[in-house]
Amino acid sequence: MIFGAAFLLSSMSSFAQFRSGDKSGINVFETPKTDVPFDGVKVKIGGGFTQSFQTLDHSNTADPKMVAGVNQNELISLVPGFNLASANLALKTQLADGVALNMELYLASRHHNETWVRGGFIQFDKVPFLKSDFIDNIMKYTTLKVGQMEVNYGDAHFRRSDGGNSIYNPFVENYIIDEFATEVGAEVDVQYKGFLVVGALTNGKLKGDIVEVTPVVGATNGKHNPSIIGKVGYDNEVMENLRLRLTGSVYHTAGSVANTLFWGDRTGSHYFGVMDYAAPGTGNAWSGRYNPGLSDKVTALMGNLFVKFHGLEWFSTLESASGRAKAEITGERRMSQFATDLVYRFGNNENFWVGARYNTATSAVAATTPYDVTIDRFSASAGWFVTKNVMAKVEYVNQDYKNFAVSDIRNGGNFNGLVIEAVVGF
Repeated sequence: MIFGAAFLLSSMSSFAQFRSGDKSGINVFETPKTDVPFDGVKVKIGGGFTQSFQTLDHSNTADPKMVAGVNQNELISLVPGFNLASANLALKTQLADGVALNMELYLASRHHNETWVRGGFIQFDKVPFLKSDFIDNIMKYTTLKVGQMEVNYGDAHFRRSDGGNSIYNPFVENYIIDEFATEVGAEVDVQYKGFLVVGALTNGKLKGDIVEVTPVVGATNGKHNPSIIGKVGYDNEVMENLRLRLTGSVYHTAGSVANTLFWGDRTGSHYFGVMDYAAPGTGNAWSGRYNPGLSDKVTALMGNLFVKFHGLEWFSTLESASGRAKAEITGERRMSQFATDLVYRFGNNENFWVGARYNTATSAVAATTPYDVTIDRFSASAGWFVTKNVMAKVEYVNQDYKNFAVSDIRNGGNFNGLVIEAVVGF
C-alpha cells in the first residue's frame, strides 16, 4: 500500500500532456505541447468534488395545465438547503514516450446518481514507434487524440463546470445553452508559435449505435452521419503580462440519430429545481438551461475572445446555429447566444477573485412556430482558493424568460438568489 501511494505521488509531475485538475488548470485550453520524460508506465489518480448550498426563488405567469388533477405549470416551493454532491474520477496513464491514456468517470451527479463512464481516449504527442524523422518533426507541433472525448467545439467548454469538476469555472453554472458533448472520434491539434488549427471527425452522437433508424420523410435518411469539427485561432502572450486568445469554431453534421451538442451533459445543472414543477431528480436535471432541440441536422459557429492582463480576465462567446430535430421536415430554425464575463483575480498567487457575467440566448421554438423565445441571465461571483486544490465560491444569479407561450411553465419566468459551492480538484 505504501509503495503504491509513493508510486502514484512520484508520477504526478510527469503528466504535462493532460490538463491539471487543480488551480493550475485554469485558463488552459488545448493541451500545451510539452516534452514529458518517460521512465516507465505510471498512473495518476485525479478527481473533482463539488458540494453546494443554494437559496433560490422562482416565479412564473403560465396558465394552469391540469394533468390528473395536478397543475403542472405550478412551480415547486423552494427553500434554502444543501444540494446533492457531485464527484468525478480521472485515471491518467502514461503508456510510452509521448503516449498517454485518459479515462474519466462520473461517480455521482443529478442526472446519474450511479457511476457512469464520461469518456476515454488515447493521446499521442510523439510516435517514436514509427521511427520516422519526418513524422517526429511534425509531431513537435501536433497532438492526436482517438477515443470517446469532449467535443472541441469553441472555447466555452474549457471553462465550464462538469459534475464534480467545478474548479475551472469562476461561476457556479454554465451557459444557458450549454455546448458540451462527448463523442467517439479522432482529433488533430496543430500549435505553432501561438497559431492553432484543430480538426476532428466524430460519430455525431453521445453513444455508439450501429442500427439503421426508420427515416422521417424529408428529414434524416436513417444513416449515422459523422460530425465535422474545425477550429482556428491564435493564443499567445503578445506583450509582458498580456495574453490574447482569439478563435473561431464550426460544428456540422448532415443528420444524426440523436445529436446532443446542446444537451450532452450527463451530470446536470448546478441550479437545483428552478422553473420546475417536480422535485429535482434524474429526469429533470438541467434546471435553468435551454435545449434548442437541434438533434438531427446541426451547423453551429462560435467565436471566442479571451484577454488576460495581469489579474484581469475577459472572456466572450458569440454563437449562431441552425438545424432541426428528427421529425421537423418543413425547414431549419436558428438559435443564437452571447455571453461575456469579466473576472479580476487578486491576492497572493491570484487566490481571490470577483467576477460578473451576462448571458443571453434566443431560439426559434420550432420550424412551424413563428416566434422566438429569449432567456437573459446576469450573475456575479466571488471566490477563494484556500489551496491550489480547495476552492470556495459564491454567486448571485438573476434569470428572466421572455416570449414563452402562456401554456409553457416558463412563461413570465424568473429565478434569482445565491448559490455557494465548495470544490476540491486534484
